[in-house]
Amino acid sequence: MGTGFPLTLADREWIEQRARAAGFDLAGVATVPELSGAPASEDDQRYTQWIDAGYAGEMDYLKRADDAGEYLRGDLRRSMPWARSVIVCAVNYNAAAPKSIDPADSKAGWIARYAWSGQEQSGEGSDYHDVLLLQLRALESELKERFGTDASMRCYVDTGPLAERAYAASAGVGWIGKNTCVLNQQQGSWLLLGVIVTSLELEPDAWSVPAADRCGSCTRCIDACPTDALLNPETAGVRQMDATRCIAYLTIEKKGSIAEELRPLMGRQVFGCDICQDVCPWNRRAPVAASGLLPARQELVNPALQWLADMDGPTFNRNFRGSPLERTRRKRILRNVAIAMGNSGEREFLPQLDAWIAGDDAVLAEAAAWAADCLRENSSGSRG
Repeated sequence: MGTGFPLTLADREWIEQRARAAGFDLAGVATVPELSGAPASEDDQRYTQWIDAGYAGEMDYLKRADDAGEYLRGDLRRSMPWARSVIVCAVNYNAAAPKSIDPADSKAGWIARYAWSGQEQSGEGSDYHDVLLLQLRALESELKERFGTDASMRCYVDTGPLAERAYAASAGVGWIGKNTCVLNQQQGSWLLLGVIVTSLELEPDAWSVPAADRCGSCTRCIDACPTDALLNPETAGVRQMDATRCIAYLTIEKKGSIAEELRPLMGRQVFGCDICQDVCPWNRRAPVAASGLLPARQELVNPALQWLADMDGPTFNRNFRGSPLERTRRKRILRNVAIAMGNSGEREFLPQLDAWIAGDDAVLAEAAAWAADCLRENSSGSRG
């Protein structure tokens, strides 16, 4: 059920203004389409095809379905029949720091830009999920004060049963680029999204205008992806990513061993990947984050591989408590570090790799053995 009265254009503009006042750089409101059964919406069809093609890999949370076998994230009203609108908020996390494609020490790795955030006082990490959720809940309180406590609302940061990027596009926050990221003409793609699903209905005249698609004929992101994870829309017909080939998926989500043929293509990425965003022309003019919500920790910019390798469990927990790296956990990070060492061309990592080979972590030992073989076979140069 909706709230019983529609929201006007003035209401929508007030919501967007209050979102910016709460610390978000961009905000918009999208209406939730009616769940009409058959035929499925275009977004629902695309999502179903993407999952069924196996492109989600081991991310089983994306595959949750209802009793009819329909994927929950394909249509929001399958899990929340009362949903009528989605408030989409975005924070710019860009930092005044090098890009992953810039020259760097061959003994250094790369941590994705979004995971650089930390707490300035303690030096610990901070997870954007927690930071954005606090801002969303502050906005939610204002919404309930203005529109009444009878309105149903739920806040999510990457955890809700909905396709946030599709709603971001509908809300006018940005368009979905060929790198499958949300792109905004002023802010670029360095955006973290949070949403508030509400029962507030929008008048048709208050619906947001979707952002114009400004990718044009550019394919720099597709051409730059080392693992060919981005599907070329000219041949595939859609803008999609095969997550099972994406370096971000491999270093963050993938458990166990990484396919050997993909390892040389991973370079020295140890957590996530920014290449498709770093080459995007729209990010050349993207501003540095002004909100201060997610300050960058400089030690995470091109971090020394040996520094990461030397961390025991307590040290890792202390350094990354509250950080996105904490959720991936030390064992997986060390696996990634071993592969990065193998791609570095630096034989000085051999003692560390040999120590891991002799250890009791089978996945790490196997990755370290591969890396050591790479270094011994290629005594000079870099694969990173």
